Amino acid sequence: MSAEAPTPRPGMPRRLRMPVVKSNRSQIVLFSILTLVLTAATVWAGRTWVRNAETLVFAVGQANGPEARFAARLATVLKNNSSRLRLKIVPNSDSAKAIAQFDRKEANLAILRTDAKIPPRARAVAILEHDVLLLVSPAGKKIKTLAELKKKKIAVIAENESSVTLIRTILDLSEAPAAGRVQMAPPGTTLDKLLTTSGFGAVIAVVHASRTVKDKNFEQIARRGTFALNAIDAAKALTRKYPVLSEETIESGTLSASPTIPEEDVETVGLQWLLVAQSGLSTPTVSDLARIIYENKSELALDGGFASKIEPAATDKDAFIVAHPGATEYINDESKSFIERYSDLMYVALAALGIIGSLFAALYAKVTRIAPEKASELATAVLDVGERIADAKSLDALDELQDELETILRRVVIGMRDGIISGDGMDTFKLGYEFVRDEIGMRRDHLKRHPPPQDDKVVAVKTAQSA
Repeated sequence: MSAEAPTPRPGMPRRLRMPVVKSNRSQIVLFSILTLVLTAATVWAGRTWVRNAETLVFAVGQANGPEARFAARLATVLKNNSSRLRLKIVPNSDSAKAIAQFDRKEANLAILRTDAKIPPRARAVAILEHDVLLLVSPAGKKIKTLAELKKKKIAVIAENESSVTLIRTILDLSEAPAAGRVQMAPPGTTLDKLLTTSGFGAVIAVVHASRTVKDKNFEQIARRGTFALNAIDAAKALTRKYPVLSEETIESGTLSASPTIPEEDVETVGLQWLLVAQSGLSTPTVSDLARIIYENKSELALDGGFASKIEPAATDKDAFIVAHPGATEYINDESKSFIERYSDLMYVALAALGIIGSLFAALYAKVTRIAPEKASELATAVLDVGERIADAKSLDALDELQDELETILRRVVIGMRDGIISGDGMDTFKLGYEFVRDEIGMRRDHLKRHPPPQDDKVVAVKTAQSA
């Protein structure tokens, strides 16, 4: 008996495995991260744009004068505090030219004394210094009222001729006309020489208040007993008549501790040195500038005493020079809360988040999102498995169909978890699945009771091998 190799019987047609459906979860996470990143980038860019460095032009007098030196100190302090503000210092030949430059809107900041020509757009930021008037007479010759100066020759000790004009105006207001009796003291002439040998009946010194504390010359002259310090009567009346003036008090012992001069507090008048800004300068800018100035006073004081006692500008509406709104905001402690200060930024952030989120949501929904598949549509795949049950001639073939059915079921469960399969038609799918599952079970029982006959060729091969 010849043996023939068994001819393999064509198996059941195999269906391709269902492709693994990609989950939407990774896309949702990715789009969420991109939305937050782009929103943060948008807000950061907006904040940078709002807080970009701003350069302010500072007009000053002579390059080595107190105004220029103060401006240089302020520029250093701004840099050391990482402020967004920067200064461009522009020196002039004198203070008057600096004020003129400010008046032409060619500068944002300037320093002026209240008896100067005040530009209409000047707004006060801070009081840097006080100039006080010291009415000095020879020892033993007290001056009780300004009217007593009518017949006296008066010398003025000051840095420039503008103070002579100031004294003449004050004397005219006090009904003690100055005429030609007031003149600038010769350069280098000491106070005691003016009172003893130069024929002056009184000396009026216009000095920085900070200098009266530090200058030891007053104490040396006082020990020689050559002068007396007098009050300026009706100081309050003078300030009302002439608003450039301010009431000042020289405390006991200010000029000299031994002997004590003055022996008691003396009322006089004075002037203020103000840092002014253009009225058109933004409130946040001046508020930031004021904050830096008031929080770093010690670093801004000059060696000679100028700006050693910086004071808040007068915020009253009837002040001689109205305070800038930015300075007023800081001085009156009207700083905005976190929500108020950053409300605009928060609005931008929310708007950016909404716009970017909407764009990504649209992109996800229309372009990249995997549309959910209905469970009822997968019932077709289940029924297709059922149609091939009758062709299964062995238990192995039924096992393959069982695996395919379970694969479909697993796909539905995972898909519903990840949102890529909707619950629409779930009853239909469930009915189809249970029907096919039962059919497989019944076919399995049938094959076990009625096993298929073996192939004759296979038997012949086995017989030949046995022989």
